[in-house]
Amino acid sequence: MDESGGSGQPRSGTDEATEHPAVPDATSAHPRSDRESAGDDNRPASTDPTDTTPINGPTDTVAWEKQPPSAGHSDRAGDAERSLAADAPAGQPDGPTAPSAARRGEGTDDPGPGPGGSGSGAQPPAGDGGPGPRPPQRAKGPGGGLLMGRPFGVPVYVAPSWFLVAALITWVFGGQLERVLPELGGARYLVSLFFAVAFYASVLVHELAHTVAALRFKLPVRRIQLQFFGGVSEIEKESETPGREFILAFVGPLLSLVLAGLFYLALWTVEPGTVPGVLLAGLMISNLIVAAFNLLPGLPLDGGRMLRAVVWKITGKPMTGTIAAAWVGRALAISVLIGLPLLTQSGALGGEAQDIGGMDTVMDALLAAILAAIIWTGAGNSLRMARLREHLPELRARALTRRAVPVQTDTPLSEALRRANDAGARALVVVDAHGEPLSIVREAAIVGVPEHRRPWVAVSGLAQDLTDGMRISAELAGEELLDVLRATPATEYLVVEESGEIYGVLSAADVERAFVKAMARPS
Repeated sequence: MDESGGSGQPRSGTDEATEHPAVPDATSAHPRSDRESAGDDNRPASTDPTDTTPINGPTDTVAWEKQPPSAGHSDRAGDAERSLAADAPAGQPDGPTAPSAARRGEGTDDPGPGPGGSGSGAQPPAGDGGPGPRPPQRAKGPGGGLLMGRPFGVPVYVAPSWFLVAALITWVFGGQLERVLPELGGARYLVSLFFAVAFYASVLVHELAHTVAALRFKLPVRRIQLQFFGGVSEIEKESETPGREFILAFVGPLLSLVLAGLFYLALWTVEPGTVPGVLLAGLMISNLIVAAFNLLPGLPLDGGRMLRAVVWKITGKPMTGTIAAAWVGRALAISVLIGLPLLTQSGALGGEAQDIGGMDTVMDALLAAILAAIIWTGAGNSLRMARLREHLPELRARALTRRAVPVQTDTPLSEALRRANDAGARALVVVDAHGEPLSIVREAAIVGVPEHRRPWVAVSGLAQDLTDGMRISAELAGEELLDVLRATPATEYLVVEESGEIYGVLSAADVERAFVKAMARPS
């Protein structure tokens, strides 16, 4: 199965790391309408640190000034300071804060049922927003268990849950060997353990097929993870065409079928009723089951992604394909929940017919419930990730950026806030004598300075030095914007035009709020 995910963790103005969001809210960020944006886009923030005239930047309202002019006309700097305190996230400390996390699933990372399967997703940076929907987040690093190697440069991890299922397979297969090869005695469990490892090696081949196809299509693969119910190939990006989506999903079951054929041919070279014969027969049957299960036409299985590709090709809309395949996946989950125990009890799956009741019935029902829950959850995650991708283009750096006032390093904070208030700005950029940006004054740091001390505090002491990754283009949008923010986690970013002129400051909190708002809108 394939999947994807990321979280961004900004730093404070000090050298200590601070975890902050990076996923948007158009309302909270006071973005302009398209018409207003068109008028302002070509006019960057003033680069004259002494210029107190209003600058044409990303917002068209004085967001810092909450009170009516008549209420605070005599102390506009004070109004700006109080408003900034009101705008800042409640209880946001100066130092490090704990981040939220992960992707993997779609939303999380969608682990997908059964050995193999596929899914994909993109995730915005993590945030510390308030109550309400939270964007999907992913862990900082690939992690996820014991690292087994890096075939094709992709890390392969074995999750702790694999050891549980390996023990279960060893126990169950060992019981079957006792009936088929009673002369083995206690050694049957060593043979069973070998079968469990060989079976998951087959699952790894299934996942490597997805990985090689993804790399062939220049889609980054974050990791492969072997877990309780199979494996997951975490592919970072969506396929660009339905044809590639179909191929990417189909190669996994195809390799499982090829392995089943190879084990079948190998059976002809050994004596039946021997340890090699039993192992090869078991591996042949298990790979046939893996292939057949993953070809079922419902997300998050490979067959579901193939169905999605077909509907996408017919309608020209990937979202329509996702909705169709996800609902088929949910119907499949219900069918597994009800049908699997009935088929097992009736003997339709190759065993003897059994009476309803007893431990075997309970185990069959439990297995069916687990499989159904995984399929249902995976289908829901696929829908959520499709909605995420559909709304990502709405996240535009130019629309979310705050106006910024350039100030020199020795400017008192109170004076800088007065200039920002006069200019209708919500951010301060520290520049040198030639107007070149040096750092961004942190919003959280401003809130931490008592009002009576602000005339004696220089802005340079509250600023975060600019690094290369903290300068972003005003033209960035969607997933490209989120990728850039994840690459260099920070609370604020300097937004510049292609010419290098200052356009404004982008707050990670504004990005998160805009993302949550976009996700709340119906597709």
